Amino acid sequence: MGKEVTQFKKGQSGNPNGRPKKLPALDEILANVLGQTKEVNGEQITAAEAIVRKLFQQAAAGSIQAAKILLERGYGLSKQTIDIKGDLQTGPKMDLTKLNEEEKRNLLELYRKALPDGQ
Repeated sequence: MGKEVTQFKKGQSGNPNGRPKKLPALDEILANVLGQTKEVNGEQITAAEAIVRKLFQQAAAGSIQAAKILLERGYGLSKQTIDIKGDLQTGPKMDLTKLNEEEKRNLLELYRKALPDGQ
């Protein structure tokens, strides 16, 4: 057989600049930025605290969105109940044989949580 023709010359990399540098993790960037301090009214505060104070001012001035952000971040989302009623025999059909093991465990856990206590 003859020589095989390729797009790269022998001994020359197809990627001379190498793999692109990995970007820093978003949580590291946020920690660095939000941890920076600045002076506000003669007091050193972090950027995170400045944001929280601004949100508080906006909420106190009547901003529902600012109040929602503060409350959800501070206390978590409120629990929502879902009322599920229906006949399991006539409900939507699902082929459970196609579920993987993790999906089966999750479904079983949901089923157990839905059962009335003591069953």
